[in-house]
Amino acid sequence: MAVTYQDYYEILGVSRSASQEEIKKAYRKLAAKYHPDVNKTKEAEDMFKKVGEAYEVLGDPKNRKKYDMLGHNWKAGDQFDPSNWDFGFGRNRRPDNNTGGAQGGFSFEDLGDLGGGFSDFFESIFGGFGRGGGSPFGGGGTSGGAAGSSRSSTRGQDIQAEVALSLEDAFRGGKRSITLADPDGPTGKPRNYEITIPVGVRDGQKLRLTGQGSPSPGGGKPGDLYITLRINTHPVFRLNGSDIERDLEITPWEAALGATVTVQTVGSKVNMKVPAGARSGTRLRIREKGLSTPSGGKGDFFAVLRIVVPKQLSARERELFEELARESSFNPRA
Repeated sequence: MAVTYQDYYEILGVSRSASQEEIKKAYRKLAAKYHPDVNKTKEAEDMFKKVGEAYEVLGDPKNRKKYDMLGHNWKAGDQFDPSNWDFGFGRNRRPDNNTGGAQGGFSFEDLGDLGGGFSDFFESIFGGFGRGGGSPFGGGGTSGGAAGSSRSSTRGQDIQAEVALSLEDAFRGGKRSITLADPDGPTGKPRNYEITIPVGVRDGQKLRLTGQGSPSPGGGKPGDLYITLRINTHPVFRLNGSDIERDLEITPWEAALGATVTVQTVGSKVNMKVPAGARSGTRLRIREKGLSTPSGGKGDFFAVLRIVVPKQLSARERELFEELARESSFNPRA
C-alpha cells in the first residue's frame, strides 16, 4: 500500500533546522487560528487536526528524530511504498525477489487497517507498526506497549504563571481562588484554580499543580501548572527574611520619659514598652511575631523607633518647650 507523506515542517511553517521552541510557538499560533471554537469552517477543522498531528511528532524530540530519519529525502505529496524501505539501516532498499519482502527482514504483512483520526503516514510510522509483529523502533506492537500508544505519548506543555499576594496572605496562608489566562492553550480562555498558600510563604516560592497545565495535542497526559508567588510591597510593614519590621512613631516626651504604646503587628495588636531615653532608629523586638519558618519556628517582629515632633504648637506647648530649652543642658552635638 502506498502512503502519502506528510511534511510536518511545511504544515507548521518552520524549517527543518527550527528549534523546539520555534516549533512550539508555530504550533500555538496555528492551533489558535484553526481551533474549532474560533473557526467553524471545514477547512479549519482539517488544518487543526494536521497542525496537532505535526506537533505530536515534531514537538517530541524522539518522535522528531524518527520522522527526520524516515522523511528527510521526501517532498510533500510524494508517494512511497513501505515494503521498499529498510528500517534497519535507514536507507532505500529494493525488495528481495525471492521473498517478496524487504531485505532487512521486516515484514509489512501484518500492518492491517491504518485508519483513524491521524494520517496514514503518521499511523504507519508512529502508531501502526507491530499490530501483528515488532516495531522497527523497538517496543513491540499494541500488545507490547509503546508503539501502539505513541499518539498519546507526548505530554502537554507546562504553564508558568505568577500570583501576587499581600503580606497578610503570606502570614496567614490558606486557600485562595484565582483566575488565569491559559497562555499555552489554543484559545487562551481564562481558567479557574483553587490554590493552597503555605503559611509563611516566601517571595518567589513556587507551587506545582500536577495535571493542570496544557492538554496534550495527542490525548496524552496534560502538563503541570507552576505558580510563582510574589509578595506585594506593604505600605506599613517590611520583610527581612522571616522577620517583619515597621516604623513606630513616638513623641519626644515618650522617648525621654519612656512609655507603653500600642503597636499593630501583622497578626494582632500588642503593647510595647519604650525605654526612657530611647533614640530614633532603636529597634524593639517582639519574639515570634514574624513569618513562619521552614523549620517550624517563627521569625520576630521589630518596631523601629522614629521620634516625631508636632508640626504646630499651641501657646502652652511652645511655652513648655521654651522652658525646657532654658533648663536643659543636653547638647546632642557635643
